[in-house]
Amino acid sequence: MTEIRNRTSLSDFLLLGFSQHPEQQPLLFGLFLAVYLVTVLGNLLIILAISSDPRLHTPMCFFLANLSFTDTCFSCTIVPKVLLNIRTQHCTISHTGCLVQMFFFMELALLDDFLLAVMAYDRYVAICLPLRYTTIMGPQRCLLLVATSWLSSHLLAFSLCLLMSQFSFCASHAIPHFFCDLLPLLKLACSDTHIFQLMMFAEAALSGVVPLTCVLVSYAHIIHTILRIPSAGGKHKVFSTCGSHLTVVTLFYRTVFLVYFQPSSSYSADTGVVASVVYTMVTPMLNPFIYSLRNSDMKGALWRLLGWGRWSSVACHFSPV
Repeated sequence: MTEIRNRTSLSDFLLLGFSQHPEQQPLLFGLFLAVYLVTVLGNLLIILAISSDPRLHTPMCFFLANLSFTDTCFSCTIVPKVLLNIRTQHCTISHTGCLVQMFFFMELALLDDFLLAVMAYDRYVAICLPLRYTTIMGPQRCLLLVATSWLSSHLLAFSLCLLMSQFSFCASHAIPHFFCDLLPLLKLACSDTHIFQLMMFAEAALSGVVPLTCVLVSYAHIIHTILRIPSAGGKHKVFSTCGSHLTVVTLFYRTVFLVYFQPSSSYSADTGVVASVVYTMVTPMLNPFIYSLRNSDMKGALWRLLGWGRWSSVACHFSPV
């Protein structure tokens, strides 16, 4: 650790991350590499399946393709640098590189948040207003919702990074994290951060509370509609159409609230690292499985994309009667 600190220039940050446990690093490298490959492959397969199958050219699948693309970029922003640091034992990142990584991390995390809210709205319209679904969720409306999500996340992330770039940092540039996250970097600042924290919490209200309120209101209407269905089978069939989205939303918000909706003075580095592993590595990896395993159309599209559907048809054709 001392050797690493000695190689760090004043303009660099030191990502301590997992360097406190060198004996675990080979295991962590293999684990993170496997998770990264599964994440990228799984999300790209979702995008290819949706784009290649006309039956999946629906608003919900359009939003899902955008979510998969976001999760792929999100993982690529964090994990390759983590793998490089573990492999080379050179855990430094330049001041500019740190700000760039933080910008893309925040932008893509916010985009995830907005897209999940948009998908909740889509489920609300599909279940509560089925006769008006094709009118409300037309192609132009879907494009507008996604474009607004991209623009909003870009502006919010850029404004915080622009303010962060004006800060001066103390002698210790050691970040107790495996990437340039907002709160660990904020604790190293020697400048007055009160205005920044006010702006950060204001943006958190805009980018966190508003989409979450949209999700909660949408599901309140969905549950009210489902309870009015007389048969238990009908209730299960309708609720199953939004079960995957509800699972992803729950996993996303639990980890986000654990880390970010608290004052920076009470921030715990260990808790932040564990929670960050979940939402930067585990959640993007699980999303393709959650959405594909619970959706028969998606499973069929993936089988046809991989050629398994053709081979299973051939096997059924030649099997004995």
